[in-house]
Amino acid sequence: MNALLARIRACTECAAHLPHGARPVIQAHPEARILIIGQAPGARVHASGIPWDDPSGKQLRSWLGIDDATFYDATKIALMPMGFCYPGKGKTGDLPPRPECAPLWHDKVLKLLPNIRLTLLIGQHAQRHYLGEAAGENLTETVRSFRSHLPRYLPLPHPSPRNRFWMIKNAWFETELIPVLQKAVDAALK
Repeated sequence: MNALLARIRACTECAAHLPHGARPVIQAHPEARILIIGQAPGARVHASGIPWDDPSGKQLRSWLGIDDATFYDATKIALMPMGFCYPGKGKTGDLPPRPECAPLWHDKVLKLLPNIRLTLLIGQHAQRHYLGEAAGENLTETVRSFRSHLPRYLPLPHPSPRNRFWMIKNAWFETELIPVLQKAVDAALK
């Protein structure tokens, strides 16, 4: 695993398309029991090199019901985005993840994660890639049907503060999904 992580962190495959340069961000260990597949690092994560080191990460840890020490313990939680580098800003937020990363690296990482009990798919990019035709027409449909993807996958919206209106509009997320999520996380970590 260490050799693969070193190769990933040295990757410059799509550097020509990255306005801030390549800085792949990943956390993985063969003992990890939970895998979180997000979209791509944001500007703050690009600067720090620490996955989910931003307000979205704080919200995600709150949803999971775990502290920073547990979240950043690679023997418990693997963090692998669809795009490993910050793709830059678009008109309404960050650009989508670069398409090169998942085909290039995901299978290699997954082969070295034999103990994963739960995979959280955050956002449409991860959900479409891993759920395929089982994904709903949109993120809301996919997340609302979360029970049909358990126990292997649990789809989530992105925890960005920009999604606060989605949270307000979909109050069932806090009342129905979050308790199931926290129970699944607790069980996977035992």
